[in-house]
Amino acid sequence: MKCYSTLFILCCSTLIIAQNTEKYKSEVWVADQGDGTYKNPILYADYSDPDVLRVGDDYYMTASSFNSAPGLPILHSKDMVNWKLINHAIQQLIPNDIFKIPQHGNGVWAPSIRFHNDTYYIYWGDPDFGVYMVKTKNPNKKWDDPILVMEGKGIIDPCPLWDDNDNVYLVHAWAGSRAGVKSLLTVNRMNSEGTKVLDAGIHVYDGHENDNTIEGSKFYKRNGYYYIFAPAGGVSTGWQVALRSKNIYGPYERKIVLEQGSTKINGPHQGAWVETADGQSWFYHFQDLEAYGRVVHLQPMIWENNWPVIGEDYNKNGVGEPVKSSKKPNIAISYPIETPTETDDFNVFGIGLQWQWNANPNVVWHAKLPGNNYLRLFSIKTPTDVPNLWMTPNLLLQKFPAPNFTVTTKVSLFPEEAETGKTAGLVIMGMDYATLSITHDKNNYFIRQTEALNAVNGAEEIIKFEKKLKTNIAYFRVEVKGPNGMCQFSYSEDGKRFKKTGKPFQAKPGKWIGSKVGLFSISTDEAKRGGYADIDFFKFSE
Repeated sequence: MKCYSTLFILCCSTLIIAQNTEKYKSEVWVADQGDGTYKNPILYADYSDPDVLRVGDDYYMTASSFNSAPGLPILHSKDMVNWKLINHAIQQLIPNDIFKIPQHGNGVWAPSIRFHNDTYYIYWGDPDFGVYMVKTKNPNKKWDDPILVMEGKGIIDPCPLWDDNDNVYLVHAWAGSRAGVKSLLTVNRMNSEGTKVLDAGIHVYDGHENDNTIEGSKFYKRNGYYYIFAPAGGVSTGWQVALRSKNIYGPYERKIVLEQGSTKINGPHQGAWVETADGQSWFYHFQDLEAYGRVVHLQPMIWENNWPVIGEDYNKNGVGEPVKSSKKPNIAISYPIETPTETDDFNVFGIGLQWQWNANPNVVWHAKLPGNNYLRLFSIKTPTDVPNLWMTPNLLLQKFPAPNFTVTTKVSLFPEEAETGKTAGLVIMGMDYATLSITHDKNNYFIRQTEALNAVNGAEEIIKFEKKLKTNIAYFRVEVKGPNGMCQFSYSEDGKRFKKTGKPFQAKPGKWIGSKVGLFSISTDEAKRGGYADIDFFKFSE
């Protein structure tokens, strides 16, 4: 019996070790300090407008994804600090005829994730079409097709509440750019299934005097109070407000519960109150870091006189300020360090969940066949009459993952029949962007670095560096340095000796998002059809 027990323990130990080795640990940012504490941000990546939900011992996060596809990322954690990207709730945005073209800054805004009757729900506002909802029984698998719950312009940041009296409500905010008014929070009745709004809504809070641009509303109920958590004051300089009332339609009392104060964490707001299984309260919020996007922080939270206090009240004025580090939430089991995946070796079927396209994807853009240890990106013709890559849909991109990091990739270009016009390589994408790529003419291959400053307004792409290659293969590298995201490109013909190309490039954010790093493979409209690029790996390192 002892031998069997020992064998069982050894097998279990081996299984645990095997499972742990499968956990991805970033080389560039890890929040878990390994000593029972964590540092902020817990995710140094642009998971904008985060909302978090606990179901049993599992925590799920979603975030704004705007025009990128797939959208609505689903992250999972067991301890609130270590997170893994496990899914996307939507594979394409609707309507497809709109979102097959890049719609920068549009699409999925400020979602909320909730659990009711054994079903997971996500609601989000599309500022041009209205409030959508998707649901599932299993967040790891396919989510149902989106349902348009409320049609309308400028209806954003929705959150449902299934009340204990069987009524169902939806709170939301307004985008002034579409609705013509902002700084209002409105509550609507919904049907019991949460699939349709039943009335025109009642305004419950007007922030014009004290809380301009109040938005990002989240609905909760506690100790007989209805709470609306909502940020105000703007993305980079705002604060977190809590509203409470015994009546769902108010009047609501108002209190600022989190502000920058004496800290360097600007605009701390827009997030989620989460309770652990034993009743601890925590709050997730973002911080806007320009080129790095809106990164995610975790704050301890307590309740005083039925008001939340988030972070640390350093000056004892009753308003919390964000902490840079803290003890981890008191979870009974200690879980291994894990971070969202960044590096992709392209050794498995499909591409990693960390990748998103610049618009709804087309199946002919790429191939990742079983058994092939590379990604093939086909040479897709760019939209006609555009001066740069800003409106190119087939950019394959992912988020900046840390203040300082290096990306290295290997690209092989195969123009097939074309004498000229095929280009593939590495891109840092924002309202300004830069590339390092392979291109060709009838006789030779070239490395080319380009920049498009003010690309968002149609500036032309300018060649900053060009050099003839010996073959059709090159290694590209970009080093990104904080705090502002300065990018230095370099190349190698053997993967060992890298040479810098030109001056550093200043990364810039996109519309409502941070800068992204990724790949592209394009063709001019005049070039013969065919052509592709093979990508052997895309590696993040210090």
